[in-house]
Amino acid sequence: MEIYLDHVRVNVSNLHQGIEWYEGTLGFKVTGHWPPENPNYAHFETGKGAIFAIMETDPSPSHGRLNFKVENVDHYWDQVADKVEILEDLFETPYGTKKFTIKDPDGNELGFVQA
Repeated sequence: MEIYLDHVRVNVSNLHQGIEWYEGTLGFKVTGHWPPENPNYAHFETGKGAIFAIMETDPSPSHGRLNFKVENVDHYWDQVADKVEILEDLFETPYGTKKFTIKDPDGNELGFVQA
């Protein structure tokens, strides 16, 4: 039996603010909303890997930690570092990768890693 991760969602307190932050701050692009008449969910374009989505929930959202692979982490760090809450500055890991970790406005931890 083959099992693989196909879809990941983090919960946010406000869908519209979440979309603005992920698009405006991180450069993600929304490719779909659900339900059509009054969306509380949106997913973003991904080149590879699992679909990444956000969903407005009540009460306050859960907190998760996700890692995204980035082709050039130094360049991406330069683009976003002054716009986000940083948990871990860009550093080299003992595993031969470079990464940094930030928080989204709802407290979800987002790592960006280059192998």
